[in-house]
Amino acid sequence: MFHKLLIFTVLAIFIDGILTKSVELTFELPDSAIECFYQEIEKNISAALEYQVITGGQYDVDVKVEAPNKQILYQQQKMQYDSFQFTAQHTGVYKVCFSNEFSTFSHKLVYMELNVGPETPLPGVGDHATVLTQLEASAEEVHSALNRIIDHQTHHRLREAQGRKRAEDLNERVLLWSVGETLAVVVVTFAQVMILKNFFSDRPTIYK
Repeated sequence: MFHKLLIFTVLAIFIDGILTKSVELTFELPDSAIECFYQEIEKNISAALEYQVITGGQYDVDVKVEAPNKQILYQQQKMQYDSFQFTAQHTGVYKVCFSNEFSTFSHKLVYMELNVGPETPLPGVGDHATVLTQLEASAEEVHSALNRIIDHQTHHRLREAQGRKRAEDLNERVLLWSVGETLAVVVVTFAQVMILKNFFSDRPTIYK
């Protein structure tokens, strides 16, 4: 199932890179594994990377951004979340890698967003040489406000998913602890009953 999900993710990146030059996805990062994603960027085009670990272990991963000439543009270890902006100095394929090699048993669920180039303007706005009309200016403001709302909603969804996972883990630990305490109480009670029973049991006296 994971391999199918990974193939679909890479295909989505390829299509998204051609059409919109924007990638937003959530993927599973197994323990002791590393996953890399590739995006072709033209020279002097700006790009922005944002990521966050949603679930797994200590909610941290190693992240690296590499240019086509093998130059390391960004590298961090055991990060929970961060953002990185850069301008491409060379035309070619840039590589973004997420590593969980330091973890031997914890799977991670990672959210990643990569935006390349300036935001696509509204259709028809700016096509003429005159200044923007009041309606066009209002439409542009509404468009910017909606984009900000989308970003806030994304962050809130990530925080909600992370909080829910932590609550589920805490609930599971409390449940296991409660079951352990219950078993301990039963064992101690049974042991005490057996000890008291031995104290008051009638033993035959042997006379010589």
